Amino acid sequence: MLKKKKYWMFDMDGTLTCAMHDFDAMRRELELPAGVPILEALDAMEPSQAREKRAALDAMELKMAADAQPQPGSHRLLTQLRSQGASLGIVTRNGKDIAYATLKACGLDDFFTDSTIVSRDCCEAKPDPAGVNLLLSRWNADASDAVMVGDYLFDLQAGHSAGVSTVHMAVDGVYPWPELTSLPVSSLLELSSQIM
Repeated sequence: MLKKKKYWMFDMDGTLTCAMHDFDAMRRELELPAGVPILEALDAMEPSQAREKRAALDAMELKMAADAQPQPGSHRLLTQLRSQGASLGIVTRNGKDIAYATLKACGLDDFFTDSTIVSRDCCEAKPDPAGVNLLLSRWNADASDAVMVGDYLFDLQAGHSAGVSTVHMAVDGVYPWPELTSLPVSSLLELSSQIM
């Protein structure tokens, strides 16, 4: 089903790169409520307080970006897709500078351009489908010819809402959102073999 798709979008943290964010620890450091997604907690604050917390979040994530490691199979999968003529993009809840730094640290930056990296600085963050729709628009692509690959609910919700196929990449082999998942895989290497 996915072999003929020409437009591939990826989440970054936990998908193309190894998961390294301890969101509970980040919430504690930022003094945000437990269990509430960080960006949504910031959106609910007074603008002046939110600006200060966003700057702290950016600094925290930029520091982590330097230590980012590629997910096993990421380079192979992206190389394979590019050789098949696919367009490649990123849809991330990170800021744009953080996305660049993360991709560079992982040796994946050559696969993407400025216009194909969609961050929280560009539009509403996932689970809103705005980022997926923005890439489709930039590519002049039809949703039926596109795929969103991610490791978390927000990735699948964004892709599903935009009408693209979705791949849930879960290294633990647990797939709790089958209604939002076109294809479950436990690794990018497995995904590579599925689309050869």
